[in-house]
Amino acid sequence: MSKPKRERALAENEAKAVARMLRISPQKLNLVAQLIRGKKASAALADLQFSRKRIAVDVKKCLESAIANAENNHDLDVDALVVTQAFVGKGIVMKRYAPRGRGRSGAVFKPFSQLTIIVRQVEAEAA
Repeated sequence: MSKPKRERALAENEAKAVARMLRISPQKLNLVAQLIRGKKASAALADLQFSRKRIAVDVKKCLESAIANAENNHDLDVDALVVTQAFVGKGIVMKRYAPRGRGRSGAVFKPFSQLTIIVRQVEAEAA
């Protein structure tokens, strides 16, 4: 007597990966996420490989995980994958204090964020 299996939230030709607790502000992470939205998975990987942003390493890792999920869990063709969605969410914010002048303290906020990447298999267009 187990509970019924939950319906899959994504379509049959989609796979996703989520990277949580990334130590960067969501605004900065979104700049890198914009870089890969709508591109083929191979082109997105190449862009992240040569990006000068520090967080591009973690975004590339998440994208590779989404590609691996598509291949291993959902039997999708890796060469036909496109990054359909890459969205950023807010995480926790660590609050710290740093000494300032005249015996005061200044607040230092250290935000975290999370990244969700969804890849979809598209059929080759007839030319």
